[in-house]
Amino acid sequence: MNRRTIIAAATLLPVAAPRAQPAWPDRPVRLVVPFTPGGSTDILARAMGQRLGEVFGQPFIVDNRPGAGGTVGSEQVYRAAPDGQTLMMGHIGTLACNPSLYRNLTFDTARFEPVALVANVANFLVVTNGLAARDVPALVALAKAQPGDLTYGSGGNGSAAHIAMVAFNEATGTEMTHVPYRGTGPMLTDLIAGTIKLTMTGGPPALPPVRAGQLRALGISSRERLPSANDIPTVASQGVAGFEALQWYGIVAPPGTPAAIVTRLNEACNRILGEAAFRARLETEGAVADPMTPAAFGDYIARERERWGALIRRNNVSLG
Repeated sequence: MNRRTIIAAATLLPVAAPRAQPAWPDRPVRLVVPFTPGGSTDILARAMGQRLGEVFGQPFIVDNRPGAGGTVGSEQVYRAAPDGQTLMMGHIGTLACNPSLYRNLTFDTARFEPVALVANVANFLVVTNGLAARDVPALVALAKAQPGDLTYGSGGNGSAAHIAMVAFNEATGTEMTHVPYRGTGPMLTDLIAGTIKLTMTGGPPALPPVRAGQLRALGISSRERLPSANDIPTVASQGVAGFEALQWYGIVAPPGTPAAIVTRLNEACNRILGEAAFRARLETEGAVADPMTPAAFGDYIARERERWGALIRRNNVSLG
């Protein structure tokens, strides 16, 4: 066969087609919330999950897996297949505080794949209507007059509300007794009933009972007042100079989740966070959108882990 014949014959050989990449997502995605329904983590997960489902054409199903300050649900996600089908709405407690609080963890929270920071949420210092204190100085005076008598609730040991109150006690030199619950929802029910006296929790669960007159807000933990709650002064402006204790919430994936999936998710989340209607929805609940790249979110988590870990160590807070 001459050279021309060989070339012609070669053109008739079948060419191997590139292997098709599997579609993602090709079935419903599980978005784990490691707390009970009703708290900020759950509220933000449902809002973001609804929009992600619309963007990707597959349901993003919120799956509440509470227990041990969020460590139960976190470990389930950590050990899930890294295929993009299982995600978690993490927050300051599960991603930054728990490594210092739970010294017997059998998984490394630093190995989660950071996907997207969703929002920063200011904490609202709210008290039961039966408490005499009407502002932060009065609360501090009451707490100092009755060391350990005032009880504050949280959504669980190591939750954002728990750590925010540890920071408040440290900043004000007060001593109050922590009462952990299995979620923010049941904690607020008891607070409204007067079983406990106060909490410092995020706007999404705190503002509705405050606006309904069921609870009283004494202050907000951000440096500036929120446009959606401009009538509530900051804690810092009431004699606790420099006080700031924000919650933050973001989506993470199991270690080893492909970068392509992480990137697609991040881009979708950031587009959603740029939507005027979605941002307005967050702002009415005291949440502020804060889009980041996965790398920037990972750096942010690392800085927060060091900041809050130092607070936990200074105050000898240990949960196991």
